[in-house]
Amino acid sequence: MSPIAMLIAFMTIVIKEITRFTRIWQQTLVPPAISTLLYFVIFGNLIGPRIGQMDGFDYMDFLVPGLILMSVITASYQNVVSSFFGAKWGKSIEELLVSPTPNLIILLAYICGGVARGVLVGLIVTSVSLLFTDLSIFNGWVLASVVVLTAILFSLGGFINAVFAKTFDDVSIVPTFVLLPLTYLGGVFYSINLLGDFWQQVSKANPILYMINAFRYGFLGITDVSVFFSYGMIIAFIMVFFAISLYLLSHSRGLRA
Repeated sequence: MSPIAMLIAFMTIVIKEITRFTRIWQQTLVPPAISTLLYFVIFGNLIGPRIGQMDGFDYMDFLVPGLILMSVITASYQNVVSSFFGAKWGKSIEELLVSPTPNLIILLAYICGGVARGVLVGLIVTSVSLLFTDLSIFNGWVLASVVVLTAILFSLGGFINAVFAKTFDDVSIVPTFVLLPLTYLGGVFYSINLLGDFWQQVSKANPILYMINAFRYGFLGITDVSVFFSYGMIIAFIMVFFAISLYLLSHSRGLRA
C-alpha cells in the first residue's frame, strides 16, 4: 500500500472507532461520570473529612488524580476489547485481515480509538471533579503524557484480551479479576506510605501504582515512587504489550475461521 492509502485506512478505522463509542454515549461516556460522582460524594464528602489530610493535602485533592486515571484505564481498555472482540465475533475482522492494510496500521488505529475514548472520559471526569474541589496543576506535561501513555497501554491490554476471548464472558474476566483489583490496590485511595514495609514492597509490584503516582505528581507534585522510574515502567509495558499484540494479530488462529 502507498502511504496515502495506509493513511486513509488508518483514519477510516479511527473514525469508525470514535463514531462507535460516541453513538452510544449513554453507555460509554455517562456511566464513568456517574460512578465518579458517587466516589466523590461517598469518599470525598462523607469519609474525607474524617480522614483529614493525606500526604499534606486534603483527602479530596489527593483522591481526584487517582479517580481520573482510573476512569481513563477502564475506558481505554473497554473500548478496544469490546470493539475488537465484536469484530471478531461478527467475522468482520476477517475482511480487514485479508485486505492489504498492514497489521501495524490496524493495531495503531484500534489503539488510537481506545486513547480517544480514554482521554474524553478523563476530561469528563475532570469536569465532574471541579464541582467538588479546585484542581491545581503542578506539571501539565506530566499529566498529558501519563494520560496518553496509560491509555495506550490499556488499549493494548484490551486488544490482547479480545484476541484470546472466545465468548463475551471471557471479555469480562480480566477486567473483573485482574484490572479491578490492581486498580483499587494501586494507590487510588491511599498512600503506600501508610502500609508496612512488606506491603509497600508488594504494592510496588503493581504497575498501576506507578501510573497513578506519576499522574498525581502532575497535579500535586507528590509521589510515593520515582516519576522517572514510573515512566520507565509504563513505557516498558507498552513495548512488551505492543510486541505481543502485533504478533497475535499476525499469527493468532483465534482471529481466523
